[in-house]
Amino acid sequence: MIPEVVNISEAKVHDRYGLEQLIFQKDTIIVEDRAYFDFALMLNRIKAENVFVTRIKSNTKYETIEELDLPENIDQNILKDEIIQLTSDKAIETGISEHKLRLVHIYKEDENKVIAIITNQLDWEYNTIADLYKKRWDIELFFKAIKQNLQVKTFWGTSENAVKSQIYVALITYLLLELIKRTIVKGSIAFSNLSEKIRFCLYHYLSLVH
Repeated sequence: MIPEVVNISEAKVHDRYGLEQLIFQKDTIIVEDRAYFDFALMLNRIKAENVFVTRIKSNTKYETIEELDLPENIDQNILKDEIIQLTSDKAIETGISEHKLRLVHIYKEDENKVIAIITNQLDWEYNTIADLYKKRWDIELFFKAIKQNLQVKTFWGTSENAVKSQIYVALITYLLLELIKRTIVKGSIAFSNLSEKIRFCLYHYLSLVH
């Protein structure tokens, strides 16, 4: 829940193109949505020894190399775990077809649908892959915390510099509040409760150790 890379772009720019650099240092785990499903990008990440976990597009052509065994009577939401190779002309053209990948099929009871998660990590347990993809929701929780507790819904200026300045101030405030929450506050407290306390008691002495 602490951002490491931030890039502010125009609203019309899709977040898939919001960062020029989408390859990270070795052993970085990248969890993302289907918008980032791109053969060339996946291949570059394999070469960089990044681990990617994302949803496969429904029309993707692939061949099953091996179907892995699933334990009986547990994790019934995991429907299939398989090793695959991508077989489309585009996959062959980019070279990603030469690499074995992992495809885990998960049934989401709350939405009554099956989602297929693709990754280049072949050795981890299937539930690790599933849990990693769930963590993608953290980015939504981060944006929710920012929008609900800090001043980013309306802007005091409309120039590019004014808008970026206000967003960066909000991000710095978020970082400071998280730092206080994790190092000073005793006990568990929600981010929204902490930000509200500080807002109302900004000019008063407030102990955070209780």
